Amino acid sequence: MIGLPELYLVAGAIFAVFAVLSARDATNPKRLGNAAFWGLLAVSFLAGDRLGDFGNGLLVLTMVAIAGFGGLGRGDPASSMPEQRSADATRYGNKLFALALVIPATALAGTLLLKYAPAVADPKQTTLISLMAGVLIALGIGYAWLKPRPLVPFEEGRRLIDSVGWAAILPQLLASLGAVFALAGVGEVVGGLIRQAMPEGNLAAAVIAFGLGMALFTMVMGNAFAAFPVMAAAIAVPVLIKQFGGDPAIVCAIGMLCGFCGTLLTPMAANFNIVPAALLELKDRNGVIKAQIGTALPLLVVNIALIYWLAF
Repeated sequence: MIGLPELYLVAGAIFAVFAVLSARDATNPKRLGNAAFWGLLAVSFLAGDRLGDFGNGLLVLTMVAIAGFGGLGRGDPASSMPEQRSADATRYGNKLFALALVIPATALAGTLLLKYAPAVADPKQTTLISLMAGVLIALGIGYAWLKPRPLVPFEEGRRLIDSVGWAAILPQLLASLGAVFALAGVGEVVGGLIRQAMPEGNLAAAVIAFGLGMALFTMVMGNAFAAFPVMAAAIAVPVLIKQFGGDPAIVCAIGMLCGFCGTLLTPMAANFNIVPAALLELKDRNGVIKAQIGTALPLLVVNIALIYWLAF
């Protein structure tokens, strides 16, 4: 049966290739730092379960030190000549986008169909398994159709990951931080502080505190899913649901939307706000966030109002 271990094996192998290619890249003055960073990430995927909590903690701290002290750079490997790129673009045109569409199409089909084949894939991980299958299928089609040199896809993948840099792993770290906060009881502590500041028995104040708290914690943690356990334990469950009798489905669902408004406003949500800026080579690294402020703030107000009107 295909499950998470097989997915980690593929991901670890890819990052290991990135590490080797980084070490060989003479155009990058910080190639050893890049090699160490992506190599450690490969180790976390390939052997993280055997390192234990302490070993994984040291691994993450080492990666943070490499990135924090400016150990990452960006090379310019000549995977293909500009003339060849131009010729290929003219030859294939918009057909090239078909390769990108293979991935979501496979993910959708696999998610819907693999649940009927529990002996093939872990039913709990069908979406991730289908996504990885889509990547591998697209890679195979690309090799058969475009006939690049064997290392070209990996060189281009490394060029992309080097452009993003350390921000590529920020969602993983922030999701882990949310789990740590929940286990440490941060939600109860935050809830106690907020309840002391709120007027006693004031529903509107509680709703506003929950909505703003979801947005603010998401801005700090970069991930609404990481912020939700904290704010649910702080306000949603003890105050809005138990004390005021709010509808749990509405409180939680629209509360997540409040968190997503915070996602639009923070560089900590690197995969949404920093990665696009890096890929598009924007001069202003926070340009995506600035463009989203006009949407995020009014939407946050509307979501808070919807909780108040619909949940009680």
